[in-house]
Amino acid sequence: MTVHPSLQPSIDAWTQSIEAISELVSSLVDGEWNRPTECPGWSVRDVVSHVIGGECEALGDPRPIHTLPRDLYHVTDETTRYLEVQVDVRRHHTGPEMTSELEYTIIRRSRQLRNERRKPDDVISHPLHGKTSLAHFLDLRVFNVWTAEQDLRRALRRPGNLDTPAAHIARDELLRRLPKVIAEDAGAPKKSAVVFDVNGPVEFLRTVRVDENGNGTVESSPSLGPIVTFTTDWETFSRLASGRVRARRVADKLKVEGDAELAERIVTGFPMAH
Repeated sequence: MTVHPSLQPSIDAWTQSIEAISELVSSLVDGEWNRPTECPGWSVRDVVSHVIGGECEALGDPRPIHTLPRDLYHVTDETTRYLEVQVDVRRHHTGPEMTSELEYTIIRRSRQLRNERRKPDDVISHPLHGKTSLAHFLDLRVFNVWTAEQDLRRALRRPGNLDTPAAHIARDELLRRLPKVIAEDAGAPKKSAVVFDVNGPVEFLRTVRVDENGNGTVESSPSLGPIVTFTTDWETFSRLASGRVRARRVADKLKVEGDAELAERIVTGFPMAH
């Protein structure tokens, strides 16, 4: 038995992106670990801690027993509280401690993935994602790692890897979340369509259609009369759709046509993705 062939592209994408993170942080000096990122309350060190914690949980390691300080303003609900434990427990780790734990975690997780014998549609349970297929869980890990890689690259001013296999998996995950953001959260009218026209290293045109029951779906066919059209570049889309930046901060890179009020509800409704 070997790894199911349909899982291999996700494993390869994960490997490339997490090794890029390891390379990015391997030569950081003390002050660089403390640089702020676009994740509220999180430094470069904290984002790396988040990646390590996510992979340790995927490995089945027990969660740290740790009490969070009460004054963390960015911890606002059960999800952020859950994520913060793996971050706060490493807040005082040195750079060498961080890089060595990251490298060791990558070795362990790579070994686990090489020996993966489960099928893509086998169901697994996760405290944040609920029940999901193994294939989708692996894609979520790719999405998490690539998004963290980009958080780190922006904080360290080392841009790159916007068009890797992991970036394409991240695109698919962000698109999968659009119907909820547009149809449910922003309340787009029934029988309407919202178009995203994205250019750059990852280029796509997608329409979110809301049917007569208020349910949203993503399609690759264009819409003749969209209620809103967003035109932007891939990096700006990924930052907006993962809740990293608000529309007003990237207004020069985002063209909005159509219903201004609905557009505002959409761009302010993107949740922080981890």
